[in-house]
Amino acid sequence: MGVDKIKILKTHAIIFGINGFKLNLEEINFFKDYKPWGIILFSRNINSLDQVRNLTFSIRELFKDKNFPILIDQEGGKVNRFRKIINLDKYHAKYFGDTYKNNKEFYSKFSKFLKINISILKYCGININTVPVLDLFNDDKKSVIGNRAFSKKYNIVIKLSKYLINFYRNSGLETVTKHIPGHGCTNIDSHYHLPKVSFSLDYLKKNDFRTFRGVNSSLAMTAHILYEKLDPDKCATQSKKIITNIIRKYINFKGILMSDDVCMKALSGGVVKNAKLSLDAGCNLLLHCSGNIDEMKKLSLVVPKIDNFTYKITQKIKANFNKFN
Repeated sequence: MGVDKIKILKTHAIIFGINGFKLNLEEINFFKDYKPWGIILFSRNINSLDQVRNLTFSIRELFKDKNFPILIDQEGGKVNRFRKIINLDKYHAKYFGDTYKNNKEFYSKFSKFLKINISILKYCGININTVPVLDLFNDDKKSVIGNRAFSKKYNIVIKLSKYLINFYRNSGLETVTKHIPGHGCTNIDSHYHLPKVSFSLDYLKKNDFRTFRGVNSSLAMTAHILYEKLDPDKCATQSKKIITNIIRKYINFKGILMSDDVCMKALSGGVVKNAKLSLDAGCNLLLHCSGNIDEMKKLSLVVPKIDNFTYKITQKIKANFNKFN
C-alpha cells in the first residue's frame, strides 16, 4: 500500500467549514490529528483573491495533499461568495434558463459566465463548486429556491446542467448536483424549518425527480425535505427508504452522496445525532458548515473514515484535479 493511499484512507466522511480568512491555531491543531474529506468556504472566508489563494495553499500544506478537496457555493445571482470582488447579481440560473436557445450565441454567453467563475476558483485553489441546482423552478413567489433554478422545464434544466458539469470537468474541477431528490416544490427554507411535501410518488417522478434522473454526476447533495407520501417520519437526508429506493434505485445515482448542512434547523436532533442518522440512512459524506470548532470536535468522535465506495470515486475525482495542478 503506497503512502498516498494510506493518507486517503485516513480521510473521514465529513466536510467542514472554517471560521475566518485564515486557519486559526485551534483549527490547525485539530486538523493535524483529524483529516476531513474536504473543507468548504463561505463569504466569511473571503476578503480578496490572494487571501483565499493563501488560505487554500495553507490548507493543502497542512494535509500534505495537493488535490485535497476545497469546496464552495458559487452559483451566481444571490449565491455569490465572492460578492466583495465581483457582482454576479444578474447572472442567476434562471437568467440562463429564460434566455436559453440551442444556438452558438447562447452557449457563448453561458460559457463566458462559467469561465469567469472557473477562473476565479482556479486562481484561488478551489476545486469543487456545489453547482448545478437541479431543482425545478416553482412559479410560487415564495419558493425558497427561486431563481437559483434554471427553469420549470425539466429538459432545459437537464441540458444546461449537463453542459455546466462537463465544462467544469474539462477544466479540471468537480461539481455537486443539488438538492437531490428535489427542493423546488416547497416554499419553506430548510435552513430554518423542515419543509414538508405531500405530492404523490407519481407526481414527483414526472416532475422534481426527473431532472436528477437525467443528469449524471460524481457528487450530489441531499435535500432536507420530508416527503410525506414516501417516508412520513424522516426527511430525505435521514431516510433509508428515500436514499435506497429513490436516490440510488429510481434516480440511479451512482456517485458520492453528501448531506446538506447538518446544522440546519430542518434537522432537529443536534449535530451529532443528525450526523449519525444521515450516515445510517446512506449518506457517504456529511456537510458541517458553521466552522464551530466545538461541534467539529464532537463530530470527530463519531464520524468514521470514508468507505471503499467513497474512496474509489474520490480517487477518480482527484485524478481529474491533476489537470488543475
